[in-house]
Amino acid sequence: MRILIVDDHPIVASGCRTVFADDPEIALLEAADAESGERAFVADKPDICVIDINLPTVSGFELARRILARDADARIIMFSMNSDPVFAARAIDIGAKGYVSKTGDPNDLVEAVREVGNGGVYLPPAIARNVAFARPAFAQNPLSKLTSREMEILRLLSSGKSLSEIAWLVHSSYKTVANTSSIMRQKLGVRTSAELVRLAIESGVA
Repeated sequence: MRILIVDDHPIVASGCRTVFADDPEIALLEAADAESGERAFVADKPDICVIDINLPTVSGFELARRILARDADARIIMFSMNSDPVFAARAIDIGAKGYVSKTGDPNDLVEAVREVGNGGVYLPPAIARNVAFARPAFAQNPLSKLTSREMEILRLLSSGKSLSEIAWLVHSSYKTVANTSSIMRQKLGVRTSAELVRLAIESGVA
């Protein structure tokens, strides 16, 4: 089984190698950002992708969206420092088959790979118990009105990126990104880009 690890922290990649070192049936592939991760997915066709949410350019959510657009059957496990069940719920909603917190038990990743590799889904028990309670709270959050692509553009706006930079990062045109920004303002009931960014920061957009 070939597993693609997309994470920009060398210590995390090293930890993953250690976790799977005793399993001769697993071969690890590595990438450090969304662009190299997408290239590795296309070139190497891994059985499972383990993707960090917080990547240097676009987020792991955006990379997952791109991979699933290429292959709707791709098996993806989102990997994050955040154990907030809202993030886990969002991962499952976009099509990931699993969600594992880096702060949890290292065996969670092993279990996730085993379950997802066998065609199932996996959430650590503690997160799984909380996801059902997180969904009503997320539904009340105004950001729940946004699509995954809109959330990615909002995240990049809140990080200080210009519309031109965002267009390049998400492989879209300036006009499309500008139109999306306008649609988001309408959905969220704000008038300016500054108000949009403030709402994103206050809502803890990752």
